[in-house]
Amino acid sequence: MPRPTNYNQERRDRDRAKAAKKADKLAAKAEARLRGKAGSELQSEPESETEE
Repeated sequence: MPRPTNYNQERRDRDRAKAAKKADKLAAKAEARLRGKAGSELQSEPESETEE
């Protein structure tokens, strides 16, 4: 006879997977934001040098 389904365990597994996916997306967003800031800083430096 098969074991009964453990719904609580299945729900915890889904929640963990969902949380991991969300954390990956947030990390990617933060990294993209940093890359965007770094790119804008590099572009702004030559402009400030030409002003002087």
